[in-house]
Amino acid sequence: MRCIRLVSAISFLLLTFVPAFANPIDPVNMTFVGPGGNNSGGVYTYPYNFSIDGSSTMTPLICDAFDNEVSPGESWMATVTPLINGTGLWGTNVLDYKAAGLIFEGILGGTINPNVGNWAIWGLFSSNAQSNWYFQNSGAAGLDAQYLSWAANAPDSTFNGLMLYTPMPGTQSWGGTPQEYIGKVCASEPGSLSLMGLTMLALLGGLVYKTRMQAKPVSAA
Repeated sequence: MRCIRLVSAISFLLLTFVPAFANPIDPVNMTFVGPGGNNSGGVYTYPYNFSIDGSSTMTPLICDAFDNEVSPGESWMATVTPLINGTGLWGTNVLDYKAAGLIFEGILGGTINPNVGNWAIWGLFSSNAQSNWYFQNSGAAGLDAQYLSWAANAPDSTFNGLMLYTPMPGTQSWGGTPQEYIGKVCASEPGSLSLMGLTMLALLGGLVYKTRMQAKPVSAA
């Protein structure tokens, strides 16, 4: 009975931490704090800094919705889903989303200029972006062609950790539908969760062993 109670208690503790990662489509509250300073073609580019659910730690995201507008201080609710789930503003345009994800990875890795890369991502989803002089003269069009080709053959595991922040229309504090963003989620949190689970299981094993040793009958002298 003591072992059963221990198992129940530790199982409850593990389940307490699972909801944070179990349902990636739970909406979050996004507040646009302001751009990071990069700009080209007359607009700001990556990074766009956000406070997520009131956090004081800024989350840098990249915009994929050139035709939508946001302003510093604006807030809205957004769903957060894996990039290739096909649930963004642009529907099931999975190949374009995959190319956008690969370009974003290049920006994060320092192999793609943030200005050119952001325009390339905008060009995947907007004809207005494609007609901009910066898109046409910066090499962004070439990036799109290259990364669309790569994305067509990339395994889904390539996009692990890339998340899509899709606005929920009507939840914005002003104006029309806000922009959609792509971000990279650090894998350390789920890893930490796994480590915590293993630690608890090890603790459980030790307690069960100790309980069994205490319950072992003593032989008569």
